[in-house]
Amino acid sequence: MTLRDQERSLEVKVYQTAGGAQVFQIPLQEFPILWGNVYLVLFDSAEGVPYRVLIDTGSGIGDSNDHLIHGLASVSTLTGTPISLSDLTHVFITHGHIDHFGGLTFVRPQTQARLGVHELDLRNLTNYEERLTLVAWRLEEFLREGGLDVDQRARVIELYKITKSMFRSVGVDFTYEACGMRVGPFEILHVPGHCAGHVVIRLHDVLFSGDHILAHTSPHQSPEHLTMFTGLEHYLQSLDTLEAWSGGIRLTFGGHEDPITDLKARIQQIRSLHQQRLGKVLGFLEQPHTVLEVSKELFGEVHGYNVLLALEEAGAHIEYLYQRGLLEIQNLAELERTNGNAPLHYRRLADIGCQPPGG
Repeated sequence: MTLRDQERSLEVKVYQTAGGAQVFQIPLQEFPILWGNVYLVLFDSAEGVPYRVLIDTGSGIGDSNDHLIHGLASVSTLTGTPISLSDLTHVFITHGHIDHFGGLTFVRPQTQARLGVHELDLRNLTNYEERLTLVAWRLEEFLREGGLDVDQRARVIELYKITKSMFRSVGVDFTYEACGMRVGPFEILHVPGHCAGHVVIRLHDVLFSGDHILAHTSPHQSPEHLTMFTGLEHYLQSLDTLEAWSGGIRLTFGGHEDPITDLKARIQQIRSLHQQRLGKVLGFLEQPHTVLEVSKELFGEVHGYNVLLALEEAGAHIEYLYQRGLLEIQNLAELERTNGNAPLHYRRLADIGCQPPGG
């Protein structure tokens, strides 16, 4: 990346809500191959209450913290008023994934801002070490059932842990449900699926969607077998809930990529993609296959951390179909013989569908 490209990638963009709030989109590099956005919202309510709200914090890894500080400096220049972490009134976390809250170890000591997260992601922040250990344990089981050998499992788990080991637990000041899903002018909706405690946040006619809705990418899915309140079932239900709740939204600001100008159309595109993917999985499972084999059918050969992402995405779709009685585990005898120490081979069952009496 040239210096000019770097400067362009760090450009802060400014938006305004119908109610007069200023929204600053601050880009930062969260991992070597992943860029994201955090948002600074400046708004003085009709009652004269100032809100200086940071939505998400980045990963805290690599240049992420430096990019956050650079973004605040850019906001100071754009507004003509100095603003720093110490001026924040609130920090809202949209969900408990490291690229959205990892920067808290850097941010928290520098501000008296009140930190909020949804109840179902609270322990991700306050009991992080426990969470990391438990998920790694469940992931080992998922990978074994998915068809990975011992060495493959060890490599994937090492990749899972390598960046996440840099975070340490932090205290939280409030949770969203305890506040009635509202903080001043900010309305909050729980949308589990991509993450158990994922929320979207509405201010006037704009929406902060975290990773629940992105402009170009279908947000990553993982099976609920790994974490309760994730899974494709919850995600698709949350799309329905959000569509009904989000009337009048003009702009949707994602945790990655560009703002979305037609939220309903984007929701429908994501629904359609998952229906296509489910159909492809069903077709492939006319013959028995493991999660690993399904992931390769869906995404081809992938490398590095993308191996885990592909496995989880495939697992989420298999789990969704299995829950609906459309799949069976074909190798039950092998599982009994090995005391469960064998990959699961899934196979398609006939789709019963609706068969009314006399039909």
